[in-house]
Amino acid sequence: MKTVVSGIRPTGKLHLGNYFGAVRSFLEMQENYNAYFFIADIHSLTTHPTPEDLHGNVKQVLAEYLAMGLDPEKSTLFIQSDVPEISELYTIMNMNAYLGELERSASFKEKVKSQRNNVNAGLLTYPVLMAVDILVHKADFVPVGKDQEQHLEMTRTYAKRFNHMYKSEVFPEPQAYSHSGKLVKVPGLTNQGKMSKSGGENDAIFFDDDDKPTHKKIMRAVTDSGPEKPNQDKPEAIQNLFDLMSLVSDESTVATFDAAYNDCSIRYGDFKKQLSEDTLKFIAPIREKIRAIKSDDAYLSEVAELGAEKARESARKTLKEVRQIIGFRKFY
Repeated sequence: MKTVVSGIRPTGKLHLGNYFGAVRSFLEMQENYNAYFFIADIHSLTTHPTPEDLHGNVKQVLAEYLAMGLDPEKSTLFIQSDVPEISELYTIMNMNAYLGELERSASFKEKVKSQRNNVNAGLLTYPVLMAVDILVHKADFVPVGKDQEQHLEMTRTYAKRFNHMYKSEVFPEPQAYSHSGKLVKVPGLTNQGKMSKSGGENDAIFFDDDDKPTHKKIMRAVTDSGPEKPNQDKPEAIQNLFDLMSLVSDESTVATFDAAYNDCSIRYGDFKKQLSEDTLKFIAPIREKIRAIKSDDAYLSEVAELGAEKARESARKTLKEVRQIIGFRKFY
């Protein structure tokens, strides 16, 4: 069975965009591949989170992905820092990564501009750690967005370079994973594009939020003064809200409000009230699961330990092979 590897950023609560994007993709992968999903807590150290924030975010993300259907028996779900073999291979692979190519990384150049007071070595060698996350499990496929294509190409470069340098075939050259279905791009509430945390607290609908703040942000969503003539095209802000409704409401509800828009009788207050009601109904069962899992420290510990054991078994095999090839051989 082919292997696929994907990282999860420990950046706190998940939103509807994550659910219809990454989560759906992960659920497909765990059914069809030897899948490794890791919470990238070592990566997050480049931003210097407090210990409390780091631990809390890892716990939140772990609980949420479990609540949304990731099965630790079907896939390997682990915390990056629980697998020390990753850090050792990272050290080794850094010796074969060169300053010029690292400085040309698009993500590094962006970080140099956006956080001039924190241009640390971890940011510079970020592509190497990303490559190691993939290569340590000899992945065949990696799901990547447009902004990560360069990192995948660098991963293939490091794999080829190591194999050539040591006249070996240790590492396969991973390819981009292609989802078999159409992943939905969920629009945000503030008309700034797809739903994301970077759009601000009012842009995203989070699964673990209470009903009241979720209802408020939906009711504040951007609209206009209403249609001026029958059957006119919907402006982007209005189409975004209809797109959201199509994800959480039944077809008849969407059709009713679509007809009201087309005959110019729509009342946006009623429309957003219905959208809020259906959204809260949609997220309620998942939120209950998240909170139940978050409160079950024994279960979270069991999942993390199982994931670490499975990930380390894979990583140890790769690292042992690498150590032998480069000449790290024991005298005892």
